[in-house]
Amino acid sequence: MDNPAPTRLSETMSPDTDILIAGGGLTGPALALALADGGLSVTLIDARPANTRTKPAFDGRAYALALASRRLLTATGVWPVVADTSQPILGIRITDGRANSGPGRHSLCFDHAEIEEGPMGHMLEDRFLYRAYLKAMQDHPGITHLPGRAVCSQRVAGAGVSVRLDNRQTLSGAVLIGCDGRHSGVAERAGIGRTGWGYGQTSLVCAIEHELPHRGVAHQHFMPAGPLAILPLPGNRVSIVWSERDRAARDIQALDDGGYLDVLRPRFGDFLGNISVSGQRFTYPLGLSLANSFIAERVALAGDAAHGVHPLAGQGLNLGLRDAGALAEVLICARRRGEDIGAGQVLARYQRWRRWDTATMAVATDGLNRLFSNDNGALRLARGLGLSAVNGLPRLRRAFIREAAGLTGDLPALMQGRQI
Repeated sequence: MDNPAPTRLSETMSPDTDILIAGGGLTGPALALALADGGLSVTLIDARPANTRTKPAFDGRAYALALASRRLLTATGVWPVVADTSQPILGIRITDGRANSGPGRHSLCFDHAEIEEGPMGHMLEDRFLYRAYLKAMQDHPGITHLPGRAVCSQRVAGAGVSVRLDNRQTLSGAVLIGCDGRHSGVAERAGIGRTGWGYGQTSLVCAIEHELPHRGVAHQHFMPAGPLAILPLPGNRVSIVWSERDRAARDIQALDDGGYLDVLRPRFGDFLGNISVSGQRFTYPLGLSLANSFIAERVALAGDAAHGVHPLAGQGLNLGLRDAGALAEVLICARRRGEDIGAGQVLARYQRWRRWDTATMAVATDGLNRLFSNDNGALRLARGLGLSAVNGLPRLRRAFIREAAGLTGDLPALMQGRQI
C-alpha cells in the first residue's frame, strides 16, 4: 500500500459515530468488529431483526471458510466461539461427469497435508456464525447494533455523511459502508452502477444426511447443467450447492423431499451410502454482478454489495471477508496517521487494493462455469486431460491448494494472523 500525504480531518463536524455500516449479513459484522478493535466507533444498521438467524434448529445453510478467513475471525474473537461446531476441510476432489454415469475417470485431488498451515478451510453453519457475530457485537463497547432498521436515504455534507432510517432517526458518520448485498441501496443512492449478467442457472442448496463417513473431503462434480458441490459438515452430513438450469431448478424445488432425492441421487452418486434431506431447502439465482466502483464520496462497498460471483469456487464469503480485512486496515491506519478517514484518497487505497482481486476471481469463476457447464465432447476431453495434468504436477497442485486456502495475493494483516 502507498502512503500519500495525510488529509486532515475537518473540525466542523461532530458525527454520531466514525463508521456507519448498512447491512448485517456476514461481511458487515466482521467489518464492524475489525474496525472497532482498531479503535473506531461503528454503528451497524441491519434491516433484519436480530432473532431471524439465531434459532437453534439446523436449517441447512452453511459456508466454506478459507484458512485466511478463519484467521480474520480468530483475530476478531469469533472463531474460538464457533470452532467446536465447524468441520475441517481435509481434502477436495474435483471431477467432470454426467448424471447416471458417475464421475469421469479424470480427477483433481487436493490434500491439506500438502501445505504446512493446516486444513484448507472449515465448513460452518450460518446459525452458529451469526450467533457468534451477534454476541461479539453486543459485547463490544465500540459497536452500536441497530437490528430491524433500514436506511431510507443518505446525504453527503462536508466532512461527513448522514443517513435517515425507517423510524425517521438520523445518524451521521465520517464514512458510510454498504454491506447490503447485490441490490445495494447504498450503492444505488451513491450513483454506483453495476455490470453483470445472469447465467440461466439456479443454485439449489440444502443439507444431506448420509450413511457413510465423508472423512472431511469436499467434492465438486461438474455436470453439463452446472456444478454440484458436496461439502462436509460435522457428523454424517454434507451441504450441497447444486446448480441447474433455471426451469429445471424450479421444477426440482417444487418436488417433495422424496422426489428431490430421486433427481439428486444420479448426480450425487452412492459413495456416501443412503442419503436423505436434512433441514430446509433453498434456491438462489446465479449470475455475475460487479459494482462499477467500490467507492463514492464518503461511501465504500464491501461483500456482495461490491461483487457477486458464481459459487462454484466457494469464494463469495471469503472475498467479502477479504474486503472487510482490507477496508478495516485502510481506515484504521488512516486514523492513526491523523487523516480524514472518509477522504477520497483514503477510500481510493481500498479500491486499488481490492478491485484487481475481485475482478480476477469474477473472470475465473465465469470462465470455469462456461467451460464446464456443457456437454461438448471436445471440451469434456480437454477438461479431463487438464484435471489429470494438474493432478500430476505437485508444485502446481500445491499452488491451487494455497489459492483455495486463501493464502495467495496481497492479504490484509488480519488474514496473515497479524494485528493491524
